[in-house]
Amino acid sequence: QVQLVESGGGLVQAGGSLTLSCAASGRTFRSYGMGWFRQAPGKERDIVAAINWSGSNTYYADSVKGRFTISRDNAKNTGYLQMNSLKPEDTAVYYCAAANSLAIRVRNEYDYWGQGTQVTVSS
Repeated sequence: QVQLVESGGGLVQAGGSLTLSCAASGRTFRSYGMGWFRQAPGKERDIVAAINWSGSNTYYADSVKGRFTISRDNAKNTGYLQMNSLKPEDTAVYYCAAANSLAIRVRNEYDYWGQGTQVTVSS
């Protein structure tokens, strides 16, 4: 079992930055892939970024490439999403998730989800 708790969301002006954290419980977290997803009102939950268990492989959605950086610290059982140059269209609830799979781009591969943290970007 892996439990995930996100933090770091909030209100920021366009062009600003936020760093989201995902604290995981369970010693097995370090063997799981991790992803960040977001869901805006009335829209699907889409993948934003993902990272494999060791941190050697990452994936970014086209909409956030060059602006967001995903990372993890397995010693601290924590994952991060650094978000720079934020835009109003980045406004959403952001979720972290853990996958016992190498297919880190695939939403259905994720077994555990956090409760989400709201990110609001004002124009």
